[in-house]
Amino acid sequence: MNAVPVERAIALVSVLLLLVQTAAVSQTDSVHFRSGRWELRNAEVVEHLGRTCLMGIAFLKDVQFGNGVIEFDFAVDAAGGRRSYPGILFRMQSEDDYERVYVRPHRAGWYPDAIQYVPAFNGVDSWQLYNGDGCTAGATIPNNQWIRFKIEVMGTQARVFIGDAPQPSLFIKDLKHGVSSGMLGLSGTRDKTAYFSNFRYRIDNSLQFPPAAALDPAPGIVGEWLISQPFKNAHIDLEQYPRDQELSDLRWQKVRTEPSGLLDIARYAKPYAGEPTCIFAKTTIHAKKDETKQYAFGYSDFVTLFLNGKVIFSGNSAYRQRDPSFLGIVGLNDYLYLPLKKGENELMMLVAESFGGWGLMLQDAKAVEQHKSLTKVWELSRKLRFPESVVYDRKRDILYVSNYLNAGKEFISRVKLNGEVETMEWIPGLVRPTGMCIWKDKLYVVERANLVEIDLESGKIHNKYPIPEARFPNDIAIDADGNMYITDSQRSIVFKFKDGQFEVWLQGSEIGNANGLLVDSNRLLVGASSDGTIKSVDLKDKKISTVVSLGPGSIMDGIKADGKGNLLISDYNGRVFRVSTSGERTLLLNTTVPKYFCADFEYIPEKNLLVIPTLFDNRLMAFTFKR
Repeated sequence: MNAVPVERAIALVSVLLLLVQTAAVSQTDSVHFRSGRWELRNAEVVEHLGRTCLMGIAFLKDVQFGNGVIEFDFAVDAAGGRRSYPGILFRMQSEDDYERVYVRPHRAGWYPDAIQYVPAFNGVDSWQLYNGDGCTAGATIPNNQWIRFKIEVMGTQARVFIGDAPQPSLFIKDLKHGVSSGMLGLSGTRDKTAYFSNFRYRIDNSLQFPPAAALDPAPGIVGEWLISQPFKNAHIDLEQYPRDQELSDLRWQKVRTEPSGLLDIARYAKPYAGEPTCIFAKTTIHAKKDETKQYAFGYSDFVTLFLNGKVIFSGNSAYRQRDPSFLGIVGLNDYLYLPLKKGENELMMLVAESFGGWGLMLQDAKAVEQHKSLTKVWELSRKLRFPESVVYDRKRDILYVSNYLNAGKEFISRVKLNGEVETMEWIPGLVRPTGMCIWKDKLYVVERANLVEIDLESGKIHNKYPIPEARFPNDIAIDADGNMYITDSQRSIVFKFKDGQFEVWLQGSEIGNANGLLVDSNRLLVGASSDGTIKSVDLKDKKISTVVSLGPGSIMDGIKADGKGNLLISDYNGRVFRVSTSGERTLLLNTTVPKYFCADFEYIPEKNLLVIPTLFDNRLMAFTFKR
């Protein structure tokens, strides 16, 4: 036999084996509820809406599911506000430790938590601890119809689809059990409010997800605690310091919170079955002097706080305890003013769990994260009228600041570089002014319906050019030929303005909610707040590419060049970044905790001066920047 056919035969066999292996990995397994593979727990197989289906709780223990796709159909009867919480359990390490996604039909169409992701640790299904972006979402869930449920899982992320929608209803950014695998389960009630049918799954390691975002700790978060062993609530006094009730056998373990500051206590302590349980948690706060500091905190379900051994707060945040609609969701929603003494201060919390989550979080409410390259030099607080944009006039060595709110009588101020207000209402008679730029000794200001032209020498308004079909005109930039570009954020438009005429230069979802602008050589940089990106648009062929992404929720407000080839950009929520030519970003300032916003700032390279207007926080801040 010729050697070539043999080699071809071997190669063909190898390809066939690879195809068989690939098919085995990606094969969908449909599991009938009468197959004998299901372990029924308070469940039964019934007929409903023309199908054989499951009602209740059941586990598929012969599966080790890590990455892949799970699908089933569900039907609910939510008539009269009847409640059920049908969903999927996956990567189950045990019946007490798993990932879970479920729906709330009674909240569908009205609330943003009709779908919820929640991890369970030590038998605590902590839905009160995990809410908001990446954990909850709204949905439409018709009554008495079969609805498709699909979840795709890969690594530490997952996508949840309800119905036939092509886009996920919920994107889970961070599965709290990490990369793991385990059993599958269905979780429902046996009261004829929820049913499952047509269950199938596929183990698949080839799913494509975006890179998992880095989870950076929030400024001022207390990220490390010591916690005790659990106690039954009935055995201790919930309002006494341990020493005062002769609890001398506390055994402490060091634990860390999530980057958000949330400490899910059930990760480390198992509550007593059927009995309210508590732990003590403590941390040390260092004070450089005697002072009173504000802290934001959250807890579930009951808490007593002790500062240096003395009770300073007690609260009950359990489900429905404050009013019939109170959910007890944990967040940094309450505030303490701690009278700290110079040196080390012990803050201790007694935290008791009853239902829905066992956790705490604590944060310095005035914490600001500031890069070592920045030095604050001055601040104007409550002096202006909601400053939105700043532009520097090199000829006159002065800052112009647009004041966005003043009871319909908005204006432009002149502010010196040392922070002194030279002229408060220098140019009055404007309507909600935002972005500004200077061209040929004229100041151009974007207001609600017009582009305003102001002569800088006389300080007079020369022209107002109506912006076509204006909804929310926002920022402005100018190129070397005098062409001006103006964003309309609500219309996702960039206008081009020249010789008194406007044209729609660019429009579409790629620049969704277009905000900040900068002409940088032969490109226009556009802040697209719809996806939290800075887009580069070629001024000749309008080819679009992404320069940097800060992620959904970021409001891309200010863009400036630093004079050395890098960019400075602001997320209005309170963050300023430097972006290198390679796209690497460095966080320079984070004021999200005290809610000092970062609007359309100015940077003066020759003076290394960064001036930030905070709009609704109503302050103007200046920093020197060592590049």
